[in-house]
Order: sequence, then structure tokens, then C-alpha cells
Amino acid sequence: MRAAPMTRGAAALGLACLVLAGCNKPAEPAPAPSAPAAVATNADREPDEAGKGDPMLATSNVAHQVVAETFVTASTPEDNLDSPASWITPDGQRWVITTAKKSGELVVFDGDTGQRLRTVGGKGAAPGQMDRPNGIAVVGNLALVVERDNHRVQAFSLPDFKSAAVFGADDLKKPYGLWAHEKDGGIEVIVSDNYMLGADEETVPPLADLNQRFRRYQLTKAGDAWTATLAQTFGDTSEAGAIRIAESVYGDADNDRLMLAEEDMATGTRLREYGLADGQYRGRDVGADLYKAQAEGIALLACTDGSGYWIGTDQFKDRSVFQVFDRKTLQPVGAFAGKVTANTDGVWMDAHGDARFPQGVFYALHDDQAVAAFDWRDIASALKLPECKR
Repeated sequence: MRAAPMTRGAAALGLACLVLAGCNKPAEPAPAPSAPAAVATNADREPDEAGKGDPMLATSNVAHQVVAETFVTASTPEDNLDSPASWITPDGQRWVITTAKKSGELVVFDGDTGQRLRTVGGKGAAPGQMDRPNGIAVVGNLALVVERDNHRVQAFSLPDFKSAAVFGADDLKKPYGLWAHEKDGGIEVIVSDNYMLGADEETVPPLADLNQRFRRYQLTKAGDAWTATLAQTFGDTSEAGAIRIAESVYGDADNDRLMLAEEDMATGTRLREYGLADGQYRGRDVGADLYKAQAEGIALLACTDGSGYWIGTDQFKDRSVFQVFDRKTLQPVGAFAGKVTANTDGVWMDAHGDARFPQGVFYALHDDQAVAAFDWRDIASALKLPECKR
């Protein structure tokens, strides 16, 4: 996440004042079946970037249910964590792989207990090293990581974390997020590019220059080697559909839908719906009357019958609110917050069931220093959602 540009500060403050005057009170907390195993604190940390949302806004101004975290990993503010993604090992263990912006590493946790298992990588530009890793996605046995300050994407093979491909450095300016899925015998990767203007790189470009906010790559494999081809550069340039501040992106191939987070407070934070196949704005926004801080991490729970739920983060500093929308209609079905999880950047929904999380688990970053895990059963119970078969 990044703060809204300084040139829009006055508008952001005005929006905050309006929010404080007109938001609903929270719903009564739902019963929580289990307490967090280890709760991270708001220890001092080196800031990622100035701002981190508007301090005048608070979770208490947004209607939501409270769902207790199953666990929150031990606090490591020195890592400056950003985004998680999970992977099931050949022996059935669940890993949560998290980007660490300050150290240039990936931090691996046990996805069922929160135990820290290992770190890989290190700061640098050589293959296997990273400089300010941000967004991450796992597809098959590849972990794909955006490196903002190397302006590239790097793919790591799992479970050995060997560098399998490096791409995008000739195209990307200031990448932050990505989404990837299997396509055409390879992997399609869509990367957000939050290039800005000015010496401080905080000024949003003119609308006409926002046509390169996203880049689409196709990864193909020949033998043991992966190669990437730039397939499309896109971004709406209309007042209604442009993405001024870009980071989180997530797709739904079954519904030809690409959800993009607009973080610009002056414009109004929300999710915008684009076509996945063509990268065109579809004229519909999601959560425009719900998001009050900054729209951040996006995840999707897909059910076998075609139903499911989108989960989007409203990044308050005190506690993050997670807005939940119907997969097909995009209508809101509820919202929840944890007991401690705050200032969330990346999120990840793992639908894989095991003994610990029979119906899957939702992971959310907590305040740049820990990973929180939510049992999907607890979320569904609090929001009275029907069972998602998968």
C-alpha cells in the first residue's frame, strides 16, 4: 500500500470528514470458537511508506462482524512483510510464503500453526535475490514475486526456491501487485504498474497516461526453462474507469472478470471490474459506498457450483475490515474484522481443506509484521454464508 499523492491531500481530508459524519455503527461481535495462538503487537517498525491510510478513519465507523483470528504469527517488524500466498507441499503440509520488503526475502510459515520455518533470498539484483518484493502469487509449483525496486517479476520453483525465470524489467516501471493462473499450457501473469510523476514520484499522471497501468505476460515452459512474453499492456483512461493508484489485482477466469483495486482516496477507493480477456473497463465499480480507507488486497473463494465470494480489504490502521461480495452478482454479503489484524496489505484465500482448516483458510497481513489466519468456517458462521463446496 502507498499513501495518496500529496497533491490530493486536501481532497482526501475532506472525504475523511464526510465519512466520520455518516457511517454506521458495527454489528454485535459474533462468537469466536478459538483464540489466537500468538498475537503480534503494534511494535515500532520502519515505515514502508508515509501515510498507510487516513488516521482520522477508524474501523468502528464501518458495520462489520468480529471474527477471532485462529492465529497470528510472531511479530517481526524488521521484515516489513507485505503479501502472502500458500502452497501445499508434496507431503500435504501447508506453507504460507510471505514477501519481506526490507530484507528482500521470502519468509515461509507453517500454514496450520503459524510457525516460522525458513527464509529464502536476500537483497540484490541477481537471480534468487530480490529488491523490495511486494506482491506474490502461487500457481502450480511456481511462486511468482513482484520486485518493485528491481522493476521485474521473478519466478521461484517450489519447494527448492530456485530462480526459474526473471522478466518484465524492460517494461515495468514501478510494479506492485500481480495475479496469475494457468492458461494455454503455461501461466498468464497480470502485473500492476504504479508509475508516478514528479521528483517525489507521488503525482498521479494525467488520465491519458494511465494506459500502461497493467501488463499481461504469458509464461511458457520448454524443458526446465520458463520464458515470458509480453502479451498486452492496458489501462482505462476515462474519468470513470482509470486506476489512479494501482496495486491489488485478481481474476476470475470462469466469469471473464478482472477485479482491480483503486486506492486513490481523492477519487474514492473501490474495486473496478475489467474484462479478463480484453482488459477493458466494464463500467461497474464494487464497494464504492462501502470502502472508507484504502481498497487493498483482493481474494476469491470459488465454489464448484460456480458460486463463491470475493474478499476485499479496507485498510484501516486500527483494524482492517474485509468486505465480502457475491462472486457472480458482486453484491455485498457482509463484512468482518479480526480482533487484532490491522493495516493489511496482501491477503490470500486457500480453499484447500485439511484437519486444521476443513473448509479452507483466509490469510491477511497484520501491520507489516505478521500473518493472521482466519478459519473460513468462522467467517461463514459470522456472516451466515451457505456452505461452499469445492
